[in-house]
Amino acid sequence: MYSHKNATLYQGIPEGCSEKQGRPKVGINGFGRIGRLTLRAAVEMGVHVLAVNDPFIDIEYMVYMLKYDSTHGRFQGSVTFQDNDLVVNDHAIRVFNETRPENIPWSSVDVEYVVESTGAFTSVSAAYAHISSGGAKKVVISAPSQDAPMFVCGVNLDHYSPSMEVISNASCTTNCLAPLAKVVNDNFGIVEGLMTTVHATTATQRTVDGPSSKDWRGGRSALTNIIPSSTGAARAVGKVIPALDGKLTGMAFRVPVPDVSVVDLTCKLLKPATLDQITKVIAEASTGSLCGILSLTDEMLVSSDFLGSSYSSVFDVRASICVNDTFVKLVAWYDNEYAYSCRLVSLLNHVFYTDQVLAGAGDVGRSRGQAARVDTAASSGKIKAKCCGCFG
Repeated sequence: MYSHKNATLYQGIPEGCSEKQGRPKVGINGFGRIGRLTLRAAVEMGVHVLAVNDPFIDIEYMVYMLKYDSTHGRFQGSVTFQDNDLVVNDHAIRVFNETRPENIPWSSVDVEYVVESTGAFTSVSAAYAHISSGGAKKVVISAPSQDAPMFVCGVNLDHYSPSMEVISNASCTTNCLAPLAKVVNDNFGIVEGLMTTVHATTATQRTVDGPSSKDWRGGRSALTNIIPSSTGAARAVGKVIPALDGKLTGMAFRVPVPDVSVVDLTCKLLKPATLDQITKVIAEASTGSLCGILSLTDEMLVSSDFLGSSYSSVFDVRASICVNDTFVKLVAWYDNEYAYSCRLVSLLNHVFYTDQVLAGAGDVGRSRGQAARVDTAASSGKIKAKCCGCFG
C-alpha cells in the first residue's frame, strides 16, 4: 500500500551541503495566503524569516492572521508582537509597511533572499527593486513570470545558476503537473496531452457576482458555481521540461472548496505502458529523485484528505485510467496553498546552498570569470538536491 502522508519534507538542500553552512536570511513581501503559509513552512523547515512587508496589514492584525487560519487551523506555536517586531516562537521578525519594493529596507535587517508574494511584482524589472534599492541579493517570485527563469523543485533545479538574481517558483499547478509529467515522459515519452485542474477557490475570486470586465465568468460567485477558467500551467511545463514544449496545454475549473486541487493529465504515450507500469516508475521516483516532492496513494481518498500535504504532487492510482496502452488519464492531488509554500522554502534553500557551494563563502557577487565557472558547474548537473527532515 502506498501512503500520501508527509513522511519526508523536501528541504531542497543540495547533496554535499550542511545546515552548518547557515540558513538563508529571508524576507517576505506580501502577507496574504501564500506569504503567511510561507512563514509557517519556513518555521517548520528551520529557515529564518527576518522581515515581513505588507502595507495593508498592521502588526497587531498580522499576529491574528498568522495565529488563526480557517483552512489550515491554528498556528502550532507562539505568536505575539513587540514594538515593530512580529515575534514567532520567540524569534523577532521586523515588520515593514511599504507599498513599493524599492522602499523596503531589507538590508537594514540583513535580509538576503526575498519571497515576492504580493502577486503584483512578477516581472524581473519590478522584482529587481528588492535588490537594487532594498539591498537583497536574490528574489523568488511566488507566481509564474513572463521573463524570470522558472524553476520547479525536482524537475529543473540543475539549471539554476548563482548569476540569476530574480527567479520564479512557477505556479502551484505547474509544481503538481511537472514532476508527474517528467516521470512519465522520461520513461514512456509524451506525444501530446491535455491537462485539466479542478482548482480550489482563491482570494482573487468573488463571493457573490460582481463586475469583472476582463473575465466575465471569473466575476461570478465562487460559492455557488463551477467556473471554467484559463491557466498557463500546462504550457509552463514546456519551460521547465523543454522536451514537452508545445506538447501540453490545459484549462481550469474553479470549484467551491477552500483548498486542495487536483490535476487530470490526459496524454498519448510514445511507448506502450500499462497503468501498473506507470505506477511502478512513479513509486520508484517517489523514493528516489523525487523523494518528498512526488508521492502516490492507492487509498480511496477525497480532496480534504490532502489538506496539509507538503508533497507537490500525489498520484492517485485508483482514480487514474487508460483507454489503451498509449492513451492514459493520470490524476494527481496537491494542496495548492501549503505544498506550494513548502516548495518556495525548498527553492530558497536550494538557491542559498548552491550560491554557497559554487560562489564560495556565501558571497554571491563575484567576477565574470567566477560567474562563468559557476554557471558551467550548475548547468553540468553537479548540484543535486536531497531530502532531509521529518514532517510529523
